[in-house]
Amino acid sequence: MRVLLFGGNGQLGQELLRALAPLGTVVATTRSGSLADGSPCEVADFDQPETLVAVLDRVQPYVVVNAAAYTAVDRAEGERDAAWRTNADAPGVIARWCAAAGVPFVHYSTDYVFDGQGKRPYGEEDPTAPLGVYGESKLAGEDAVRAAGGRHLIFRTAWVYAPHSANFLRTMLRVGAERDVLRVVADQVGTPTPAALIADVTVQALQHPAGLSGTWHLTAQGETSWHGFAEAIFAEAVAQGKLARAPTVEAITTAEYPTPAKRPAYSHLDVARIQSDFGIVLPGWQDGLKRVVAQI
Repeated sequence: MRVLLFGGNGQLGQELLRALAPLGTVVATTRSGSLADGSPCEVADFDQPETLVAVLDRVQPYVVVNAAAYTAVDRAEGERDAAWRTNADAPGVIARWCAAAGVPFVHYSTDYVFDGQGKRPYGEEDPTAPLGVYGESKLAGEDAVRAAGGRHLIFRTAWVYAPHSANFLRTMLRVGAERDVLRVVADQVGTPTPAALIADVTVQALQHPAGLSGTWHLTAQGETSWHGFAEAIFAEAVAQGKLARAPTVEAITTAEYPTPAKRPAYSHLDVARIQSDFGIVLPGWQDGLKRVVAQI
């Protein structure tokens, strides 16, 4: 029984390689044809969506999980076509193959499908209104997966990090060891979410006997700002002896740190549905932070 994993080199993909193992033989793909540890794998180029059919035909999986994405939010503003091919066209190609073959398809989306003007956690049915190309392309990918008509599990997540790969936590620890003072945005609010949590819940959802299909929000519980997350990272790293001392973290506004792409100011996702549907209890974001820091 083969599980086909697209995007085996990303921070979520690396966690899925571990988590999916109990479901069968995991066949991973990357654009380069090699995994993070140097071992060979299947080649899948999401910049050429039509070529993915050959991979699917060759592997003949019984479950497909797509962790590949164009995630360079700012660069996407100038590379709309490239973002669209990877985030919208490619998932559509995969979803149509899965629907025709009767194979469940897991796909990941983002809090960036919302405009961030909300005042309460976003539910799955709340209106979407992406602020930039990245969010638009991810929303188009969701729509393509649904339109294919097969069994699908779309998980919207946010603020993903891990003890490996490029992410906010690792950047903060590196820069925090070099500087006495950091300036971090304090008026963007969301939920830091470990990639390992997303991977583990994905497997629980696939193993659920109900065989559900739909869209769910999947993050840790609670909310904080990037500034609050940074302070918590340093406090935890010092407490665990991973950092000698915590730098001063100054709060700044989004306006003081301009970027090509607009970010949603408030992107706390409501996770009540996924907990109810799959009988799981998601941890608070602080719990996940402790576990990830311990692995660094």
